[in-house]
Amino acid sequence: MTVELTLADGVAEILLDEPGKLNALDEQAIADLAAAYTRAAEAGVRAVLLHGQGRAFCAGRDISNVDPATDDAEGYLSQVVTPLLAQIDSFPAPTFAIATGACLGVGLGLLIASDVVYVADTAKIGSPFANLGATLDSGGHALFFERLGAHRTLDLIYTGELISGSEAVQLGLFSRVVPHEEILAFTRARVGRVASGATQAFLASKRLVHELRDERVGLWRSLAAENAAQGALSGSADYAEGFAAFQQRRSPSFTGEG
Repeated sequence: MTVELTLADGVAEILLDEPGKLNALDEQAIADLAAAYTRAAEAGVRAVLLHGQGRAFCAGRDISNVDPATDDAEGYLSQVVTPLLAQIDSFPAPTFAIATGACLGVGLGLLIASDVVYVADTAKIGSPFANLGATLDSGGHALFFERLGAHRTLDLIYTGELISGSEAVQLGLFSRVVPHEEILAFTRARVGRVASGATQAFLASKRLVHELRDERVGLWRSLAAENAAQGALSGSADYAEGFAAFQQRRSPSFTGEG
């Protein structure tokens, strides 16, 4: 697979470019994708956009040459896929992804690991693994259970039913649905605006949300963490600029630095 990285105006745009295989990922492709995120972080970008070429975002693992008799499925997931998802999840800037067409398996995991996901009305999301004798992976169980509950989660898994982009947003899986022909321009515009925003404030919110997700800290611990984050931000140049711009009735000019 070809993974293309473009760096411009504080934004890293990462493209999965193997449309003939619905952007399915083998181990080399995952290594290339991880390298793209590493290069983006080293470049100090202030936002990332991940999307796929063609009619699908990512149909999951490329199993076209996998021999089940010798396949180390756990090793592939735990040593290859999970580190990539953790890298995306902890990326030091806001991350966005566009869901178009098939978003399955590892492809779904890439969406789960991203901060914001905009979904095309053409998207198909779910767990088609029943026909493979396999189970949903890459964080799919956690996402579906948290947002849909046990019954709907197992219904999707048992039946292999895929839900549309519109339904996925209605169910609270992702951010918003956008017509397929408009979604790339729509997302690029939003990512561009975020890349010129108060990056450190965004990262503070990202950490707070991750703490709620991963540690289930509850209202009062989260409120205390918010207070501490605000206190830390109050000494930053962007905080001073934001207040000055408000008081002077002008648009702020943020550097994204602490």
